[in-house]
Amino acid sequence: MRYLLAPCCLCLFLFAFIALGPICLVQGQETATSASTLPEETKIEPPAAAPAGPPSNADLKIMADTVWVLVTGMLVFFMNLGFATVESGMCRAKNCVNILSKNFIVFAVTSIGFWLLGWGIMFGNGSPYLGTEGLWMLKGADNSPATAADYKGVYSAISWTGVPLVVKFFFQLVFAGTAATIVSGAVAERIKYLSFIVFSFIMAICIYPVVGHWIWGGGFLSTRGFVDFAGCTQVHSIGGWAALAGVIMLGPRIGKYGPDGKVNAIPGHNMTAATIGCLILWLGWFGFNPGSTMGVDPLAIGEIAATTNMADAAATLTATATCWLLLGKPDIGMTLNGCLAGLVAITASCAFVTVQDSVIIGAIAGVVVVLSVMGFDRIKIDDPVGATSVHLVCGVFGTICVGLFATPDRIARSGNTEQKAGLFYGGGTEQLIDQLIGIGCTAGYVLIVAFIAWTILKVTMGIRVSEAEEIDGLDTGEHGNEAYHGFVMSDV
Repeated sequence: MRYLLAPCCLCLFLFAFIALGPICLVQGQETATSASTLPEETKIEPPAAAPAGPPSNADLKIMADTVWVLVTGMLVFFMNLGFATVESGMCRAKNCVNILSKNFIVFAVTSIGFWLLGWGIMFGNGSPYLGTEGLWMLKGADNSPATAADYKGVYSAISWTGVPLVVKFFFQLVFAGTAATIVSGAVAERIKYLSFIVFSFIMAICIYPVVGHWIWGGGFLSTRGFVDFAGCTQVHSIGGWAALAGVIMLGPRIGKYGPDGKVNAIPGHNMTAATIGCLILWLGWFGFNPGSTMGVDPLAIGEIAATTNMADAAATLTATATCWLLLGKPDIGMTLNGCLAGLVAITASCAFVTVQDSVIIGAIAGVVVVLSVMGFDRIKIDDPVGATSVHLVCGVFGTICVGLFATPDRIARSGNTEQKAGLFYGGGTEQLIDQLIGIGCTAGYVLIVAFIAWTILKVTMGIRVSEAEEIDGLDTGEHGNEAYHGFVMSDV
């Protein structure tokens, strides 16, 4: 009987539609007709629209700046996919799900933390060391950088004062998420999933925004002349220092170093994914660096895109060549890290250097990253994807480059009257000293807070999975999933 229920209901519905539809249509027409014949005084006229003139140049500028900030912010958000595929590809298949899940959830965790408290600490008015006003959930006044002309990374002539507060928040949020993602790759293949989530939340409220206040929120580093246009220190080095603390606390992966100190290679399982991810990051950096103008200036955007790309290209080549000379083969992993090293190294100075100098910066970064990866291995700092070499070492190098290569004409165009020219352009050592002070303050604070956080997590909930789980893989132990279900791999 129940099998006849559905056909009967369908037939009943069709009958009602056919029988009652014309009646409803006639009634609707009658209602419309009666309305049209109402007395004149009973008719309801729509309110007259106010005459709208064409938008002013100022309105158009705000519209363009807002769209630019949003679109470039979306490009930076898209970099999360790049990090996920780079890290998962450079690690073993048995940990692929774990790494993908960490990269997915880290942005969600950072979003909540930065919205809840991080933005207020970073951009709220207060002391030179910490924002103390309007802390919670974007409820305070708009004290964001360009409002007070404190954001020295911004071109003051095209400042984002007219861009809505929530748009500014979104742009800064994707940068905060990038810094937290850096930690994921360095601690891969042995960290507990929940411990990583908790540390990411700590990053969003206690580490990233505090240093951010010093650098981009009008804090003491900004007022003394420290310059970091798009985040060599503020994003990459912060993530790198926090990752280094985590790597030291965790220790190396099982089998990475032999009893005699020999370094055992643990190759990644999918270099196709890693290469795709690196290309996504290359694309995303055209939001990361040019987007940090915070407004539409065609010349500035074009120059920054060019310096970004050329530094990347040079670093890719020199990293490949260095690896080829030292190891005998052009390892694809080193090539990819060389690409990222060039992008990181140019981030602080991309608005202040010539295209020619950007090639020099990138070329040096490509050599530095290869030597750094090999150096960390020699002192048994096990970083599966080379994140500390790319983001920390090259982030520090890139920050120094502002004090070496910044040119007077590009500084003048930026509107930053406190910034000095680089050492190689007649500026002396003043800007270089400011850059070194910023590096030292950031390193000291981030390392101290990160070590405290990792220690508390280690004592309370543990930070490393069991030996058996590490050998079997975190995918099954932490998630109950397999990235490649049904496939048998000889070495995972």
